[in-house]
Amino acid sequence: MNQSDGKKVAWFDRRTGSLELLVEEQRDAVLDALAPYFAASSLPVVHKALRSEDDLAGNRPGDALQTKVDELAPGFWRWALARLSGRRLEVDSWRTGLAGERRMGVELESLVRRGWRVLHSIPLAGDVDIDHVLIGPGGAFCVNTKCHRGARVWVGDDSVRIGGQSYPYVRKSRAEARRASSALTLACGFPVEVQPVLAFVAVAELQVVPSLRDVRVLQERDIATFKHLKTGWRPDEVELVYTAARDRRTWVRP
Repeated sequence: MNQSDGKKVAWFDRRTGSLELLVEEQRDAVLDALAPYFAASSLPVVHKALRSEDDLAGNRPGDALQTKVDELAPGFWRWALARLSGRRLEVDSWRTGLAGERRMGVELESLVRRGWRVLHSIPLAGDVDIDHVLIGPGGAFCVNTKCHRGARVWVGDDSVRIGGQSYPYVRKSRAEARRASSALTLACGFPVEVQPVLAFVAVAELQVVPSLRDVRVLQERDIATFKHLKTGWRPDEVELVYTAARDRRTWVRP
């Protein structure tokens, strides 16, 4: 939509139901002018203008971890001393996690040509993030990536055991999916179920108890199986949910 002087004030995508307001002061006039198109659309309308600083589509896998690695990176002499003594630095575990998220990101991006949409490093309130969000013909998924090179991993109903240690990965995956579902449902105006995925990278063995049904547990190579998933979501519905998901304000609300 343009003003009489040619200035653009908004655009409306009838395919996805997405409305982008470029001039907030013209909101009422825009909504009045587009009312007939809204009535003809079967999809809810997203009334949000997406500013470049709020667009998460450009986030790369592991961006949040990269920030942490940069903060903790030691000077040359400290690094050399740690290597000579065989001592691990705090930054090493963050680098391992970063490598895992990047590797998982490559697998997820391979689904794009199958009609899927992928977002990485979704920031949440409290200085935490969701590793990946996958949206497509098979629904919406929240992917929690863990990298344990060469490890034997046992996954139970609520926790994970690796080398005698217990980790709350299953509970965290459930919590992230619930949080994502609430955020997307509020932003889209209709229920959006987000399923939790716990993904392991570079492990030697993965055992999952049969009773664990609400969290998908897999290795990076298993991501390719998602191309066969179908839930009935049309391409326009996928785009609508993706439009809401890529907006930072969907995840971090005042």
